[in-house]
Amino acid sequence: MSGVTLAVAPDEPKPSLLRPQQKPRRRQQQAVGIMGSLRVVELQLVAFIMVFSASGLVPLLDLAFPALSSAYLLIISRLAFPSHGGRSGSPELFQGGALFRVYVVFGTAVGLFLPLAYVLGGFARGDEHAVRSATPHLFLLSFQILTENIISGWSLFSPPVRAFVPLLYTVRRVFVIMDWIQDVWVNKSLPATPDFKDVSWHWFGRGLAVANLVYYSVNLLGFLIPCYLPRAFERYFRERDEIVAKTGEDYRRYSPATTQINKQQQPHAEKAD
Repeated sequence: MSGVTLAVAPDEPKPSLLRPQQKPRRRQQQAVGIMGSLRVVELQLVAFIMVFSASGLVPLLDLAFPALSSAYLLIISRLAFPSHGGRSGSPELFQGGALFRVYVVFGTAVGLFLPLAYVLGGFARGDEHAVRSATPHLFLLSFQILTENIISGWSLFSPPVRAFVPLLYTVRRVFVIMDWIQDVWVNKSLPATPDFKDVSWHWFGRGLAVANLVYYSVNLLGFLIPCYLPRAFERYFRERDEIVAKTGEDYRRYSPATTQINKQQQPHAEKAD
C-alpha cells in the first residue's frame, strides 16, 4: 500500500447534503475525477520510470526486480490465488479513519515527494552522490505505485495477489534504503570548508534516509504483515466460501435427483387438491 491511490481519491459526499436528483450526476463527476487523477499519476510515474531507467543510476538488480515480481504475481494469480470473479476488483482492501489517512499522507510525503525533491536538488547542486543514493528507492516506489494502480481495478487479480504488491516492493526497498543510509552516513562527507547550505543539505539527506527506513520498517512489520495481508486473505476466503455455498445451493436446487423428487410429489399434491 503506497498511499498515493488513497490520496487522490476524494471522500464520498454525505447523502443528506444532496437532493435525490443530484446524486447520479455528482457520483459521475466523482468517478471522472478519480479516474482522471489516476491517469495523471500513472503518466507521471511512467515518466519518472523512464528517466530513472535511462539515467544509469539504478542498479541492474533493481531494474530487473519489477519484471521478476510481476511475473511472480501473474504465476500465483493463476496457480495459488485465482480470482473469484468481478467482486475482487474493488481497490479498497483496508479502510481506516482520519488517523490512518494522516499516516498515509505522511508516508507519501516522506517516501515520494521529499526524496524526489532531494534528487532534483542533487541535480541542481551537482551532487551526484545524493542523486545516485536516492534514485533506486524512487524507481522502485514509482513502479510499486504504478503496479497498484493498474491491478487494483482488474478482476483478474485476487485480494491476496494485490496485497503482495506493496509487501514485495517494501521488503526490497528496505534493503535499498539501508544502502542509501550507508551512502549518506558512511561514504559521504562534508567539504573541507562547508557553509550553512552544505551542512543543511548534508543533514537533510541523512535525516530523510533514516525517516524512510523507520517509516517503511514500521509499515512492513506493523501494518502490511499483521493487518493488511490477513485482511486480504480473510476477504479472499470469505468470497470463496460464499461462491462455494451458492454453487452447492444451485446444484441441490437443479440436480436431477431433486427434479425427480419434485415430479413424484406433484401428482400427490394434485390428488390431495
